[in-house]
Amino acid sequence: MDKPVNQGAWLLVLPVLLIVAFSAILPLMTVVNYSVQDTFGNNQFFWNGIGWYQELLDPSTDLGGRFFDALWRNLLFSLLILLIEVPLGIAVALSMPRHGWRVAATLVVLALPLLIPWNVVGTIWQIFAREDIGLLGWAVNRLGIPYNYTADPLSAWVTIVVMDVWHWTSLVALLCYAGLRSIPDAFYQAARIDGASRWAVFRNIQLPKMHRVLLIAVLLRFMDSFMIYTEPFVVTGGGPGNSTTFVSIDLVKLALGQFDLGKAAALSIVYNLIILAVCWVFYTVMTRMDAQRN
Repeated sequence: MDKPVNQGAWLLVLPVLLIVAFSAILPLMTVVNYSVQDTFGNNQFFWNGIGWYQELLDPSTDLGGRFFDALWRNLLFSLLILLIEVPLGIAVALSMPRHGWRVAATLVVLALPLLIPWNVVGTIWQIFAREDIGLLGWAVNRLGIPYNYTADPLSAWVTIVVMDVWHWTSLVALLCYAGLRSIPDAFYQAARIDGASRWAVFRNIQLPKMHRVLLIAVLLRFMDSFMIYTEPFVVTGGGPGNSTTFVSIDLVKLALGQFDLGKAAALSIVYNLIILAVCWVFYTVMTRMDAQRN
């Protein structure tokens, strides 16, 4: 006879569900409502249907061209971030101490960049990378390398990529370190008995044990890098030109700068769906790879 299941615990979750509904679902419905309407001011709205979505997804229109250009910049930025931060985070985690007081000291140092607010990070790098008063900009130009993130698109991209690597590589390193600490010493003892090389230990012991935390790290870093706004907005403002104008920055310009609420709402809906779709693909592919390993 099956044991009866007590569903009373759901009553404890109900307040959380109500809060989520109030803070997320209702604003989402407001955005959906704006996305199918147009306004000429004075709080007067007119039905527009899917007109904004059609214009947004058409690269030949001004709105669609801006959207796809910004989307490719987002994808390129996220790809660069993942290619740099994941291997670098793994390398940092492998070089971290395993015992003694240095463990606590290293963890504190690694956690420091994660504690700094995003707008403060942008302000720090805005000053640090200036070619006239910033130490980084001054030093790079003194080496004979032309560097000016306010006028050169390549310099602007290098600045925001390096800034993000400095800010968030610690997160990947800490996650990987947690995965490494979960490996029993018996695995390493067996590897030493077999005479396994350092590369063999990493490939056959450490990397498989870090696989799940790497999945979390990749998902977190992709979502955060794809939605990046504050740091590049503070440092470059989306410039020079539109070279660092990501979808989030273009969305704010539409909503607050031009007050095109319908276009901005449609853009935010599509932007959110793209993030959910890509994260689902990431999660599905990596969980299947994990299942094949096991």
